[in-house]
Amino acid sequence: MHSTRMGTRIRSKAGVLLAGGVVLLAAVGCHSKTAATPANFVVALNAYFMEHPECLFPQAPRFPYEATDPAEMKPMDALVKEQMLTTEVEPSIHVSRYTPTDAGARAAPRFCYGHRMIASIDSFTPPAQADGFMETQVTYRYTMDEVPVWAESDGMRAAFPAMAVATSGAGMGKVTLASSMAGWTVPD
Repeated sequence: MHSTRMGTRIRSKAGVLLAGGVVLLAAVGCHSKTAATPANFVVALNAYFMEHPECLFPQAPRFPYEATDPAEMKPMDALVKEQMLTTEVEPSIHVSRYTPTDAGARAAPRFCYGHRMIASIDSFTPPAQADGFMETQVTYRYTMDEVPVWAESDGMRAAFPAMAVATSGAGMGKVTLASSMAGWTVPD
């Protein structure tokens, strides 16, 4: 009789431990890096944008840079006013030649002005299989972090409207995220 009660207690304790383990695994699973949660998306996007800064020129111009078109010269002249470039004018051939200053050389040739920091995840699609991975479309809001002083003037905002929007504090974006064993990432 004693061994039966002891066996029942052991089975009861084993059942409680097993049930507790299942609950613990479920809880850990809900908080894993691969779960489709706004918190995981924020982590993935912030890591991505830390390595991918926002820049004035997606294609790096070669310096010295020569321009004759006034529309082309306007953004370059804004960088001259911020003491990031110098300009020499060749009146006989109507060319302005732009060269980075010492301060500008640190930012040239793309003139990056910070990186996105995710403020919130507005929405995301249910993850679905695509190209061998689970993918989701994420819509988010962001602010810019580490914006240099030269990028904050009204003249720069007027010359570079995309930068003005990005640094306004009200930026919005949409991106595809893919799930991997390490968590969510922006596919290249």
